[in-house]
Amino acid sequence: MRLVQFKDTAGAQQVAVVEDQNTLIPLQGVSTTRELATIALAKGMTMIEKAKIRMGDTTVDYNEVARDGRLLPPITHVDPAHFLVTGTGLTHLGSASARANMHKADNKDANETDSMKMFRMGVEGGKPKAGEHGVQPEWFYKGDGSIVANPGADIPSPSFALDGSEEPEIAAVYVIDHDGTPVRIGFAIGNEFSDHVMERQNYLYLAHSKLRHCAMGPELLLGDLPSHVEGTSRLYRDGKVIWEKQFVSGEDNMSHSIANLEYHHFKYDLFRRPGDVHAHFFGTATLSFADGVTTQDGDEFEIESPLFGRPIRNRLMVQAERPVTVKAI
Repeated sequence: MRLVQFKDTAGAQQVAVVEDQNTLIPLQGVSTTRELATIALAKGMTMIEKAKIRMGDTTVDYNEVARDGRLLPPITHVDPAHFLVTGTGLTHLGSASARANMHKADNKDANETDSMKMFRMGVEGGKPKAGEHGVQPEWFYKGDGSIVANPGADIPSPSFALDGSEEPEIAAVYVIDHDGTPVRIGFAIGNEFSDHVMERQNYLYLAHSKLRHCAMGPELLLGDLPSHVEGTSRLYRDGKVIWEKQFVSGEDNMSHSIANLEYHHFKYDLFRRPGDVHAHFFGTATLSFADGVTTQDGDEFEIESPLFGRPIRNRLMVQAERPVTVKAI
């Protein structure tokens, strides 16, 4: 089952089950994915069970909602500061080569870059036995809920950015229960948009390069993630595809287990604050930047996987310069 959040014609938020590629079935008595999750937790039910109970008799034209720009991310929070967006890198088999090329070791005699060392650590210790904790992955912070672009909307890139390129990834979505327990409610396809030129200048700029907008959805996949996921990432310019490549994800294609990535994120107390929402990107091995493509203002990113239903498509929009003034009192 997959869920979609959207605004109705009056501007009110709704959540619906995806019946097919043309039809949505709104849920009754609940208006957000987070609210549905809260009710399911209180009743000791799964999201799928609770969604089935809440399904109404009316339908909505999915294409019309998308055409009118009324789709929302698959998870939202009324206070964006309580929606944390984070991720991990070097988690996929094959993800190290492109990264290593961006971060050549300063020591010419070194056998490995730091990226390759981190990747090897993941391959050797990223999938521990049940009940054990493996090696921790690379981790990064992207921002709060204010940086999540709606499906179909522009992805802003700041005027000072040196690049703005896609990263086709799967993001897991979590709510934190009243007792501080992280609860995974589903998965979404996403674009973990980043500044790869800035990152390439120096590996210590990785944190800066990730402080960018991103996009997810529009559909939230409920239940478990298959061990093998396939998809396609495309870049459009003036309506024409200028780059296209297949990508794979799921644990069969990863050097870390999802459980290990989750442990090393939620082991920190500050990420287990009751009522918060988290979206955690799991990484990728496929980038147009790694193939020598330079994006331009107005380019469109499209990321799709049959598992996640409707593709997510967003346009790159370079923002005007915004002077920053720091005052002292």
